[in-house]
Amino acid sequence: MLKRTIGAGNVNESIVGNVVVVNGWLHRKRNLGGILFLDIRDRSGIVQVVVNPNDISKEKFESIESLKVESVLGIKGIVKKREAPNPKLKTGMVEIQLKDFEVFSKAEDLPFNPFSPQDVDEIVRLKYRYLDLRREEMRKIFELRAQITQSVRNYLSSKGFIEVETPYLTKSTPEGARDFLVPSRLNKGKFYALPQSPQLFKQILMISGFEKYFQIARCFRDEDLRLDRQPEFTQIDMEMSFVEQDDIIELVEDMYKNLFKEVLGIEISTPFPRIDYKDAIRFYGSDKPDTRFEMKIINFTDTFKDTKIKVFENNGSKLILGLTIDDANNISRSEVDRLKDSVKQFGVNGFVDFKIQGGEITSQFAKFLNENERKEILNYAKDNSLITIFVVDKKDGFEKVGRIRLFFGEKFNKIDKDKFNFLWVVNFPFFSYSEEESRYVAEHHPFTMPNPLDLDKLETDKENVRAIAYDLVLNGNELGGGSIRIHDPELQKRVFKAIGLSEEEIETRFGFLVRAFSLGAPPHGGIAFGLDRLVWILSKANSLRDVIAFPKTTSGTCPLTDAPSEVDIKQLDELGIDLKDG
Repeated sequence: MLKRTIGAGNVNESIVGNVVVVNGWLHRKRNLGGILFLDIRDRSGIVQVVVNPNDISKEKFESIESLKVESVLGIKGIVKKREAPNPKLKTGMVEIQLKDFEVFSKAEDLPFNPFSPQDVDEIVRLKYRYLDLRREEMRKIFELRAQITQSVRNYLSSKGFIEVETPYLTKSTPEGARDFLVPSRLNKGKFYALPQSPQLFKQILMISGFEKYFQIARCFRDEDLRLDRQPEFTQIDMEMSFVEQDDIIELVEDMYKNLFKEVLGIEISTPFPRIDYKDAIRFYGSDKPDTRFEMKIINFTDTFKDTKIKVFENNGSKLILGLTIDDANNISRSEVDRLKDSVKQFGVNGFVDFKIQGGEITSQFAKFLNENERKEILNYAKDNSLITIFVVDKKDGFEKVGRIRLFFGEKFNKIDKDKFNFLWVVNFPFFSYSEEESRYVAEHHPFTMPNPLDLDKLETDKENVRAIAYDLVLNGNELGGGSIRIHDPELQKRVFKAIGLSEEEIETRFGFLVRAFSLGAPPHGGIAFGLDRLVWILSKANSLRDVIAFPKTTSGTCPLTDAPSEVDIKQLDELGIDLKDG
């Protein structure tokens, strides 16, 4: 075997005259005047190889000339200076004069060439993922992912954290997303569940006295998929004992400051801003606000309570919310009309618009404004701006206008794509009402500590119970979230009952946890971050699937392996499983 002595991308002028061996893929070939030029590629880069028919036998020349791109070769030759350098290549000042070669693998015709500029259907890319991953931009994503993971590992280890692996086969405790179930052959009729997160185990590790735990954890959720969601994903998971919210936030900020400097060479400033959950909804219509642009939501409901503008008249069931688009001089009347149609995709019936020019308001509705309404509009608008005002339901009005805010931000290029804006959202509600289940459920999870000032409302005023919970947001994406946990067994049972669990259900699902709390549990808290999402944001990849080596499609299938697949009836018999038709 012609064994590599140097990476293809590392061949340079300092070794001119030396004999080297490179191993790699045949990236490109061309025959110019009877001389063959090959580009050989490995992970380190590309180098040009010159094949002169006078240097090898006719049979060997014909053999190497007949190879198709992406065949795998060993090349032995002498490093020489190029007569015509190629400044686009790292190795562009030199080339290898071939003296011998070995074919390790002959490639057949490719279903697509990953290096040619063409639109390839994503399903085809995933079916032949090993071709797709050969692209340099894909490899760089996974190099970045490895660097991020290593930076986090090194940082947390330096702070006294212990890395502990928790089980993949665990108990189903349905509370949140749907579990993936795994039938047990040795215990017929019983099932394991794949973990949605290591939540219970990391709390038990705190009860075990580990004090500082972390894990790069695989998690599984049987949810309907979308652009930013996969059934299996990876999170950076950590838990600490004897801490309060500020201790966790301070450590996380330092970890990200270190990561950005180490991996990206970017200095980020700390502490990160914090915003109350209610203010995040009030000003941005989202619990993960994108603060790279201003355009806060304006609540005009009180302003127009005595209005003469009919579309704003309501019986108190509606909100009147506005957004200001600055520098709107170039927005024509016809474009405003098109915008009114565009925003209907967000569940609103267009908007009323007011344009501000020279301190004056121009609009078909301007003549109906009273002095207070006119003053309030001008208070929120710069000159040459456009104010758009929406009439929305109280229930989800802020969320709808928040989505329109993002739409306007993109459409009018208000978002600085080079910024990294971190933000903590704090004081989340403890409960949220599930229409599907017709009951209150835990907004984060039922192991979160309620705010001690709100404990008297736990059973009677669920809408106003706050959680000691916090989410870290980057550029409008939730990186992760955490909370201070309950460590008192009686309070934990109160919370379980508050979300509708009976004593029997508490014992069946969570009895082991409550018992652990009764045997000496320290105050503790933690946080978890989506590693895939973090890599997606930092790499600026097109899709979350691009940062996962072997992802699933939106239907939960793997085109490469054809998973999920049918299994042999014998396997089902061993598990005691019968399949229903349909």
